[in-house]
Amino acid sequence: MWHFFSAVSVFTMIMNKTYLSHFILFFFLISFFSLFQAQTGVSVSPPRLYFESTAGNSNTQKITVTNVSTKNSLDLAISLGDWEYNEKGENMMSAANSLKVSCAGWVSVKKEDNYFSLGPGERKDIDVTITVPNKLSDTLEAHSAVLYVSQMNPVDDVDSKGAKIKVSIRSGIKIFHKLPSAKAKKIEIQNLTFDKSKKQLNLFFENEGNVWTDGKVYTDFVNVENGKKVSIDAIVFYTMPGNKREMNISLPEDLPKGKYTASVMIDYGDNNLELGELNFMYD
Repeated sequence: MWHFFSAVSVFTMIMNKTYLSHFILFFFLISFFSLFQAQTGVSVSPPRLYFESTAGNSNTQKITVTNVSTKNSLDLAISLGDWEYNEKGENMMSAANSLKVSCAGWVSVKKEDNYFSLGPGERKDIDVTITVPNKLSDTLEAHSAVLYVSQMNPVDDVDSKGAKIKVSIRSGIKIFHKLPSAKAKKIEIQNLTFDKSKKQLNLFFENEGNVWTDGKVYTDFVNVENGKKVSIDAIVFYTMPGNKREMNISLPEDLPKGKYTASVMIDYGDNNLELGELNFMYD
C-alpha cells in the first residue's frame, strides 16, 4: 500500500525469436523508487502537496522533477487524476473528476510545463496552482487529486534476465486541499475482534472528522494469568474524511498460549487518542 506516494507504471515488452508479450506492472512506493536494473528514472518531490484556501482564491506550490538517468533524455507530460483509500488503506486510482472528493479540476500548471524534456541529471521546478471555485458544488471541506508526471518516450533496456524491454515511467504526487474550516479530527473505533483461525486482531475504525487524519496504531498483549506484556511495532495509517478502515493486526509468532487482554491505542496527533480493549483466549 502506499501513502503517499510515487506511483510508477512500467510498460514492458519482452521479446525473443518466438514470441512477443506485453504486460503492465504498477508499483506504488513512498517518496522515490528503483526500477529493477534499468538506468531510467524520474524523481518528483515533494511526494505530497497540502493546500488551504477559501472559495474563489488561488494558492501555488512548487514541485521539482529530476531525471535521475545517467544516459537517457526524458520527454515528460503533466496530467491529473483522482485517488482514494479503500477499506484496507490501499490507494485506488481513478480518472480525473470521477470521485466526489476530487479537486482535479481546480489544479493547473503553466502552459509551458504541460510538456517538457529533461536531459540526464537535469531538473525542473514546476508551479502547481489550485484555484477554488467561487461556489462549491458540494459540502465537503477537504478534497484531493493526484498530479502525474509521465514519460512519453519509452527507452530501451534489459531486465535482470537479459531480455529486451521498453521502460516508461509515471510518478504521482498526491494533492490535498482543505477549507480553513476543516479542523475537526476524529477517529472512532467501531469494533475490535479476534480471528482465531488467522491468529490476528481485526480493528475497525472510521474517520468521523472533516479533514485528513494520519496516525499510528499501538497494540499490547497482556497475559492475564502472569501479567506479562508483549508489544508489537506501531502500524501507520492514513485516512480521508468518511473513510472506514479495517486493519488486521497479527499476533506475535512466539506469543505463548493463554488468556489475554489486547489493548489498542490509536494516536492521531495533537494529544488525540482512541482506545480499545478485547479479552480473548489464545490456544
